[in-house]
Amino acid sequence: MNILNFELFEPFEPCIFALMHLPKFLLLHWQLILFVSLSAAALIQLFYHLFFFSRLAFYKPALKAVSRTHPVSVIICARDEAANLVDNLPGSLVQEYRTTHEVIVVNDNSFDESKYILEEFQRSFKQLQVVELTQEARMIPGKKFPLSIGIRSAKYETLLLTDADCVPASEHWIDSMQNAYHDETEIVLGYGAFHKKKGFLNKLIRWETYHSALQYLSYALAGVPYMGVGRNLSYKKAVFFRHKGFSAHNNVPGGDDDLFINAAATKKNIRINIEKDSFTMSKPAESWQQWRRQKQRHYTTSKFYKPIHKFLLALYAFSQFIFYPLLIASALFYNWQYALIVFGIKLLVQSIIFYRTLNKLGEKDLFGLFIFFDMWMFFYYLIFAPALMRKPKQAWK
Repeated sequence: MNILNFELFEPFEPCIFALMHLPKFLLLHWQLILFVSLSAAALIQLFYHLFFFSRLAFYKPALKAVSRTHPVSVIICARDEAANLVDNLPGSLVQEYRTTHEVIVVNDNSFDESKYILEEFQRSFKQLQVVELTQEARMIPGKKFPLSIGIRSAKYETLLLTDADCVPASEHWIDSMQNAYHDETEIVLGYGAFHKKKGFLNKLIRWETYHSALQYLSYALAGVPYMGVGRNLSYKKAVFFRHKGFSAHNNVPGGDDDLFINAAATKKNIRINIEKDSFTMSKPAESWQQWRRQKQRHYTTSKFYKPIHKFLLALYAFSQFIFYPLLIASALFYNWQYALIVFGIKLLVQSIIFYRTLNKLGEKDLFGLFIFFDMWMFFYYLIFAPALMRKPKQAWK
């Protein structure tokens, strides 16, 4: 019996031997393991930059044989947004778009003077349609119910969504966004930027917004779309009703943009638009606390993404998170020259990708600080990672 047992385990002797001596190997060669880990993190980063992000860096929109315009319904949901409506709604109402279009504002149980402001706008702009909601939707927290009402009220098939605190960057916003549609296109992802202001916080907010767009726009170009932003998003009514609206995640306060796109987008039915005329501009948060609340609300929905998207996003974030600690440790305890070579290769590739994409998205003034912002992402993940585990707030504002 003993001989039989010995013969049974004999093929596994090398593995057993290696496992028994693994702690000793790790102890003797921990400096080398630090450098190998640094190199692995750098290779992962290079893969994302060269396979995903380079698609946006060198993106050129496909030429259309025939350019057609479509009737468009612009939809804006607002709750107690009187000041923002005064400042931003005219930007959607004075669009130079000759084809039939409408602007629908869903006034969701506002207690301020929004109703009267909208009535005043209606006197001057016949394309403005107002939907007044006076009751809360039970069991459907967040913005999804008012947005669904706005979509159901829309007269036209092509929907263009934005927020009350956003203003189109040009008078050709509607025209540019609808022009991105091709025959099979059902979804168009736009870029929602933030106004440039003085101060370090503004740059930090704009970098994070750019970095997020770099990912979701590049992933869409690679055929694995996973999200869009409600500040600038267009899709067909048909795809909305085919997926039964937001019913799959009605219990989640957020996700009217990213979770819907995560479920509805395919590699064939989606396109991006990064023309400058297609951008929208929003007011950035004015304090760290306000910005932190906004970002925490966003990250509470990412846990509901498809597994492949969660894996890709997590691997990229993890490689970013560990890179600089490993760089410092490798330089101190292994070989600073080798560590510097790895850093230099990564930096060269990043500088090309960041320069081109920052320029395409109108954020080129951030390029000089990209090394700092890349390092900052270590602290960013420390701050916002706990939001992934928190229960979403029930309010949409």
